[in-house]
Amino acid sequence: MEEKCLLDFNAKKGFICDMDGVIYHGNKILPGVVEFIQWLQAENKRFLFLTNNSGYTPKELHQKLARMGLDVSEDHFYTSALATAAFLKEQAPGCSVFAIGEAGLLNALYDADITMNEVNPDYVVVGEGRTYSMETLTKATNLVMGGAKLIGANSDVSGPIENGIAPACRALTAPIEMATGTRAYFCGKPNPLMMRTGLRLLGCHSGEAVMVGDRMDTDVISGMESGMSTVLVLSGVSTPETLKEYAYRPSIVLNGVGDIVAAAHSYVVGH
Repeated sequence: MEEKCLLDFNAKKGFICDMDGVIYHGNKILPGVVEFIQWLQAENKRFLFLTNNSGYTPKELHQKLARMGLDVSEDHFYTSALATAAFLKEQAPGCSVFAIGEAGLLNALYDADITMNEVNPDYVVVGEGRTYSMETLTKATNLVMGGAKLIGANSDVSGPIENGIAPACRALTAPIEMATGTRAYFCGKPNPLMMRTGLRLLGCHSGEAVMVGDRMDTDVISGMESGMSTVLVLSGVSTPETLKEYAYRPSIVLNGVGDIVAAAHSYVVGH
């Protein structure tokens, strides 16, 4: 319990939280989440759900949480799809892309005035989704061979689902990289561009914010390298054994986000 008191959550202004494995698994809400969101709202904390899943729009994420009984408005979500669209808009305004992905990615690209092009696009953009097939893979490979630059929405190799794991964006991009000899550029966590945007949306300095996630390789490293305090929760991908694989450590390890509320209360009592 002593370790929990080393980090005063009450003093932090902003919280950036991953979603898969932190807030829910598939369509099941995780223990302690309701209390955590109630605490954030009651304490007037600024918070942002930052997800590498490129498939959903903020509106869909709002509705997904609403179905689980959580009322979180659309402006509290930022996705790797939005980060990808923002990157392309900054790099090449008005560019065209061949995109493999779901509504979250396609809507973000359209909103950034990026057009779809299957003939000679400037970029091939890969996200998670059911449209992924041998046909789209072959098309993407040949477009990259023809000069299109390769972008991945995020660098997650896999993601948690209710019955195990599913291949995620990096795994889906790998065949194109291997076939073409081209390395993709990934826009989601742990890319510092996404983290900086998250902090800007929160209106917080990194020292005032906490990154909460279930993965050492995306959540914890991105928070740490951005200068934030980091919380690794064991409700998703990482286990206590996972910590031994990395040369860096989170600020604190907790079982789930509900422990943040308990830690905040115990800090007050202990001081």
